Amino acid sequence: MMGGRAVLINPGVQARGVQLLLGRVMTRVPKDLRFTDIPKRTETLQVETGAGTVTCTVYRPPATVTATPPVYVNFHGGGFIIARPEQDDHICRYVADTAGCVVVNVDYAVAPQRPFPVPVTQAYDVTAWIVENGTAQGWDGSRLAVGGHSAGANLTAAVCRTARDRGTFTPRLQILDSAWLDQLADPATKQALIAKPRLAPSLLRIFAGAYVPDPAQLTDPLVSPGLAEDLAGLPPALVITAEHDRLRDEGAAYAKALEAAGVPVTYRDFEGVDHYFTHTGPVPAAKEAIDLMATALRTALAA
Repeated sequence: MMGGRAVLINPGVQARGVQLLLGRVMTRVPKDLRFTDIPKRTETLQVETGAGTVTCTVYRPPATVTATPPVYVNFHGGGFIIARPEQDDHICRYVADTAGCVVVNVDYAVAPQRPFPVPVTQAYDVTAWIVENGTAQGWDGSRLAVGGHSAGANLTAAVCRTARDRGTFTPRLQILDSAWLDQLADPATKQALIAKPRLAPSLLRIFAGAYVPDPAQLTDPLVSPGLAEDLAGLPPALVITAEHDRLRDEGAAYAKALEAAGVPVTYRDFEGVDHYFTHTGPVPAAKEAIDLMATALRTALAA
């Protein structure tokens, strides 16, 4: 309060503060979850999109994979405001090694500097480029899957919807891990089974306010895929939720809606864990979930 009046902080300023506070924290994956025993075989490439150049880190499978490998496109989380693709290094490393595929980890732009629809445009355009340039890059673009975590899972759903609507490509699998699928609903109405879940309503409001400055866009299916009703024709899905996550119910509802629309769905709710447990632990549950992803990808991407 100043002079008896409340001081309103600009959402962009709030978001930049969260970027500074959480940016480094989100890369601190527990030591026992880093899969440091798996060699890191990476390279960097730049992809031109309709919303600027995007840097991607390419993880290669072991040299024992002699045939042209399929490819998995990964979108990291961070509430659409934290640009830390390295937080997914452990997942990318494990998937490339275990599923025998190339993994492309996408460093898409984030809000408040680059709000919606920029991240969606970049995510889709990068994926389309990966499909079209497989021969030159040494992967099979016709055997492709996409996936992401939290905000990255939201982008995954948006990429799959855009590809379906444009008739351009069809991923063999979409992985939605701790997905944020409804940005319209007041976060305070999203109930959790524990008193203090990891995602506070105030934090989700900052994320949404920075990513979607225009409230009229909150119902756009590319912003809130969980509100869409036309789900038929989307790729098969692996949906992972956490029992104590404030976003659990919308992930479960989306899995049910996909299945009702005729989309093959594997749904798994992990007990006793909170949002982003695949990055923060507990380690046994995180490893089980990551192995579930790798197994699903290996099956879906098989020739």
